[in-house]
Amino acid sequence: MKKLVLPLSLMVPVLVFSQTKKRDTAKVTDIEEVVFQKKVTGQTSDITTVKISAKDAQNVASISGGIEGIIKTLPSVNSNTELSSQYMVRGGNYDENLIYINDIEIYRPFLIRNSQQEGLSIINPDMVSTVNFSAGGFEPRYGDKMSSALNIYYREPEKFEVSGEGSLIGGRLTTGFATENKKLTAIFSGRYRNTNLVLNTLNEDTDFNPKYYDFQSYINYHLSPKFTMSFIGYYSKNDYEMVPKERSVDFGSLQRPINVTVNYAGREDDKYKNMMGTFSMNYKPSDKWRFTLDSFAYQNREREYYSIASAYILQTFDPITGNPVTSYDAGGQIESARNDLFVRTYGTQFRTRFSPNVNTDIELGFKYEKENLKDLTNEWKLVDSAGYSTPIPVDDPRIGNISDLKLFYSIAGNNHIQPTRLSAYAQYSQKFFWGSSKVFVNAGARVAHWSFNNETIFSPRAQFAIKPDWDTDMLFRLSGGVYYQAPFYKEIKDLEGNFNSDIKSQRSIQVIMANDYEFQMYDRPFKLTTEAYYKKMDNLIPYYMDNVRIRYTGKNNATGYAYGIDTRLFGEFVPGVDSWLSASYARVYENINGQGDIPRPTDQRFRFAMFYQDYMPKFPSMRVNLTLVYAMGLPTGAPVFTNPYTYQKTLPSYKRVDIGLSKVFIDPKSKDKAYGFWGNFEELTLGVQVFNAFNIRNTVSNQWITDATTSLMYPVPVRLTGRFFNVKLEFRIK
Repeated sequence: MKKLVLPLSLMVPVLVFSQTKKRDTAKVTDIEEVVFQKKVTGQTSDITTVKISAKDAQNVASISGGIEGIIKTLPSVNSNTELSSQYMVRGGNYDENLIYINDIEIYRPFLIRNSQQEGLSIINPDMVSTVNFSAGGFEPRYGDKMSSALNIYYREPEKFEVSGEGSLIGGRLTTGFATENKKLTAIFSGRYRNTNLVLNTLNEDTDFNPKYYDFQSYINYHLSPKFTMSFIGYYSKNDYEMVPKERSVDFGSLQRPINVTVNYAGREDDKYKNMMGTFSMNYKPSDKWRFTLDSFAYQNREREYYSIASAYILQTFDPITGNPVTSYDAGGQIESARNDLFVRTYGTQFRTRFSPNVNTDIELGFKYEKENLKDLTNEWKLVDSAGYSTPIPVDDPRIGNISDLKLFYSIAGNNHIQPTRLSAYAQYSQKFFWGSSKVFVNAGARVAHWSFNNETIFSPRAQFAIKPDWDTDMLFRLSGGVYYQAPFYKEIKDLEGNFNSDIKSQRSIQVIMANDYEFQMYDRPFKLTTEAYYKKMDNLIPYYMDNVRIRYTGKNNATGYAYGIDTRLFGEFVPGVDSWLSASYARVYENINGQGDIPRPTDQRFRFAMFYQDYMPKFPSMRVNLTLVYAMGLPTGAPVFTNPYTYQKTLPSYKRVDIGLSKVFIDPKSKDKAYGFWGNFEELTLGVQVFNAFNIRNTVSNQWITDATTSLMYPVPVRLTGRFFNVKLEFRIK
């Protein structure tokens, strides 16, 4: 038996190669085996997957959430706001990413408009065991989205445990247990967050009252070594209240500085309530067969209510003296919404895997979903600046003005649909030797049908990897296929508020070429990954970016393409802890109604990110982690209901550094033991997090204000949070 085991920090998910050789002199069979990855829960054979440490995700200094916060440091991922856990991948938008927990697809809230409304991510880092992320070219077993797949696996506790965290912006409490024979395991976790202190760093006079909390459970019962039942429960409630008062913003250029001062009246009151439950049965009669049956239900209730009136003054200043020159405009607007959404999805899925030998896997799956969507929309905006509501001259005062009052926009809809969605997939994986080179192949397809638009889509996908027998440790990968963006609530809703039953799935034909180079530097393992990709897209639905909300036009009237190159250097820059550097260059274009190519609102261009961990050699209990992001500004696109070819404005570059400093008072790995009261603790850490360490005021979007004199629309930047110091205490009880 000959084995080669790679460092776990540099694992490539190509599983196990084996080759049988027969001796000429005796009837003896030798197995030559090369182990690429340790067999653990959540293991995947997808060669496009990046595996992320759950511990690193817990340590990262992030406002939006641990898992998403660390994913945003990967080269293919982009985000221009620290308040949101949503992200964009390789030119795609927020809606083009698959998210799974234990192979069950989950959903995010749909009506989120501003990133500060979002609250807690559904993923609880304290319950996570494995994080698998693919930025494209993923296997057929993953669903119909065009950009990425994130698959999270929750862990089973091995003994009784209690852990918690408290900070200035919230806290969590997690408890778990396992019976002595390990037949029954359960973990429960509750979280609370209030980002009021962080939002107070915004340069505006606004009263915020955001409250977010959730509760999750993961229960397993092992009836026998072959049969297991499990349950995941989730409940969350987000309440967001905002009373704006005043805001003053300086923008323009050095030669033409402009200031807008806005006074507000009114308030916003939003509520989001999500529930999910999944019940799974796993049967493994032998090492060759595995059967899984999942039943799931998801329910989402969202309410977005606001009525806000604003009056603004646009003023310019002399660039030398700084004195005001003239007033461009004094105007105002009223924005109102009474939007209610109810989403319920339930169904079942069956999956099986047959492994006739260690080198071969055959997987099949079928999924049935029943959906219930109720959408009530009443949203409008009145602008009193460019003649929209200025009274027309009245010839006869006795008659008055009989003309209609024109709104800037009005969206009204009352929709209720109950469609059915069916999908199935099949894939075949094979590992073999090609001469002295090790080869991995995965190929398959998935098919799906949605009764609402009566569309059937077919998605073939393939992956190929080869590891030559070289002295230099190299792995070459090629993946791609046809990927669809199956429409759901957002895509089918047009700008008038109606559901379009003629909408079709957006399509992306992808090719990804990659290389993994593993080497030793400073007697420590490192890995350099480089990926180049190209996407050809059609049946695209153009959309507007309204802060973090995607507003689709509801028409398949665009084509597009995307290309780019990503690189990531991963390794132990400091002995014993993982860090990495990421860089990428990416472009994405669309052509709407044959008018020509323009950048999509998610056109990323250049981006650099770093996640770095360190400790003091003489005082290893003193630790630090740092995340750094520089990203060129996104095109904000056009204001809603305007021609995107007329308004092409790029946001300033996004620059941010977050630092986490911690002192470990009780470390489970330490030989020193605590006594007395402190002896009850297995782990105790006190930390300080510095969010936006350099106090850079980034811009998340533009608010468009119209000049009545020239009818020009000015993009007034909507800026993000400033520097904030957070104190965090973490503990784990024996």
